[in-house]
Amino acid sequence: MSKMLLAALAAAFTVCAAGPAQADTLRNGFSVERLQRVDQLLDGFVGDGRVAGIVALVLRDGRPVYEKAVGWADKEAGRKMAMDTEFRIASQSKALTSVAILQLMEEGKLTVNDKAGKWIPTFSNTNVAVLKENGGGFSLVPAKRPILIKDLLTHTAGINYGTSPEVAALYEAKGLGPAAGYGWYFADKQEPVCELMERLGTLPFVAQPGDAFVYGYNTDILGCIVEKASGVPLDEFIRSHITAPLGMKDTYFFLPPEKRARLAAVYGSDANGKAARMDDSAKGQGAYVDGPRKSFAGGAGIISTARDYATFLEALRNGGSLGKARILSPHAVQLMTTNQIGENLKTPRGLGFGYGFETTDKFGVAGMESVGSYGWGGAYGTYYRVDPAERLVTVMMIQLLPNSTDLTDKFKASIYQALVD
Repeated sequence: MSKMLLAALAAAFTVCAAGPAQADTLRNGFSVERLQRVDQLLDGFVGDGRVAGIVALVLRDGRPVYEKAVGWADKEAGRKMAMDTEFRIASQSKALTSVAILQLMEEGKLTVNDKAGKWIPTFSNTNVAVLKENGGGFSLVPAKRPILIKDLLTHTAGINYGTSPEVAALYEAKGLGPAAGYGWYFADKQEPVCELMERLGTLPFVAQPGDAFVYGYNTDILGCIVEKASGVPLDEFIRSHITAPLGMKDTYFFLPPEKRARLAAVYGSDANGKAARMDDSAKGQGAYVDGPRKSFAGGAGIISTARDYATFLEALRNGGSLGKARILSPHAVQLMTTNQIGENLKTPRGLGFGYGFETTDKFGVAGMESVGSYGWGGAYGTYYRVDPAERLVTVMMIQLLPNSTDLTDKFKASIYQALVD
């Protein structure tokens, strides 16, 4: 056998042998070796005490490529974090309520161009608080046009959480703003959400409709509209139209008492940046188990797990369906996840916003995620993103209020650095 033939056979053997070995280091396009950096990141944040515990889950094509629970769900009680730990997802509730609105649109019960006042009479004539130039308080001026459902979906109605100085006292007197924790906390309220929203319509807002991206009660108002248009409470509508069809068995507005031991404790940060357990107040553990269970806050009231929430997101990534269940049409999902606020208005992170989701319209403005990605997060530090181009769903859950760490950005970068194929 010639030396040239032997060399060719040796090279071919090397290529064949390298194939399986290389495949063993990949997990659906992710480098197994590079995913160890995600482990190191999460272990580091828990190990140095910046967060008590973390649950992370990444799906590609609907299959897990990374899932880990690290640290403590309740350090003081000795309960470790687990993949089925329940979390207060706060503003991640907005995605489910926004989907509910689009479902009602598809059923012909409302349109995104409906005036909010059609459903909540106090929104028929709203006012705006305008700060005086000399710093001497504010004056009230009529809204230049009615607030529409699409303004609420995109947070461009001019409505904040009522904690800003010019309106805080007025909101507190009505049981909102400072009287509702950080403004968005309703779990301890003894009245239905629509009663709260009807009072909200009598208060001044902080910007004219359509003039600015103002984050606030918008989705709580939408939750009331869901109740008015459907004729059932918000929790029942979301259960019958979203969570039950998708098989989500761990998502609630108020946690069943028998699942109490699965609820993660809330922590804050002490003077040294270490996680310190919060008290039982609205700005701490809250009343998500033993509360009156009367006010369903569509903007920030839901409890869920990483796996349940990823199931919801996977249905959206798949064009509105999962298995035999369809919760939206593909065009409705596209409507929700396309920037609807134009180039002049941006979220605080400099991104666009659709009908319920922050959108990435240019590569690099949101790290390494692809153009067309969308998502949001919650006040307790929870985070999610859907990247349709890479067929990814990413969820990370912590309970740190406020989230004063850079964990979210580092976690996102750690996931994308491991995506190599």
